[in-house]
Parts: sequence; structure tokens; C-alpha cells
Amino acid sequence: MAKLPVVPVPGGLRLQPVDAAEVATRLVELTLGAPAGLVPDLAGPATHGFGDLLAGYLAATGRRRLRLPVRLPGRAGRAYRDGANLARPGATRGVRTWADFLAERLPRPGGQLTSRPSRD
Repeated sequence: MAKLPVVPVPGGLRLQPVDAAEVATRLVELTLGAPAGLVPDLAGPATHGFGDLLAGYLAATGRRRLRLPVRLPGRAGRAYRDGANLARPGATRGVRTWADFLAERLPRPGGQLTSRPSRD
């Protein structure tokens, strides 16, 4: 959406981005481990408003965009505003942050990719 001249920003939408590698590691542990039944959710290390995530992305890519606040309608919008999509207390938290992801994966404003740290 950041390619658009105006980016819609849903008000009240909060997310907990979690690193795909952490999800994969957790799935392998659960698959190869003993039966565990219901296990705690895996969530990102922090909760961010959609606007904050967008601001970080735009800054990391050196872009500037107008932002248009929008309201998510209906039951789904109400559920998102109430945090129904967020992990419950007791969830396992990942460690890789949104800022870490942006620093590793996106080109710097000058067009150069950041170095990718080793995952050893």
C-alpha cells in the first residue's frame, strides 16, 4: 500500500508482528517434541499500532506518504479495535523486533541493502 500516494491507516488496529523464522522454529519444536496438547500462542515481542508500523516502514525505505485515517466498519472492525487479534496473556513472545526486521530486510534510503546478520 505504500506505493499509493495516500495510504489508508485503519484507526485502532494493533498488531504483534512475529518473525517467520521464530514461528518455524516453534513449529519444528512442537512437531518433533512430545505431544503437548494446547500450547501458548506465539506473538511478537511488542504490540504496535498500524500507523506506527507504517511510519517505521516508510522511514526505513526513505519514502514519504500522506496518511488517511480510516475506520474499520462492522463487527470485524470492532473486534480489531478491541484487540481480539492480539495474543492472550501467557503467550510466548518472540525476540526479533519490527525494527530489527526493517534494518535487515529493507534497502537503506540510498538504495543499498543492509547487511544480513548470520543466524548461527
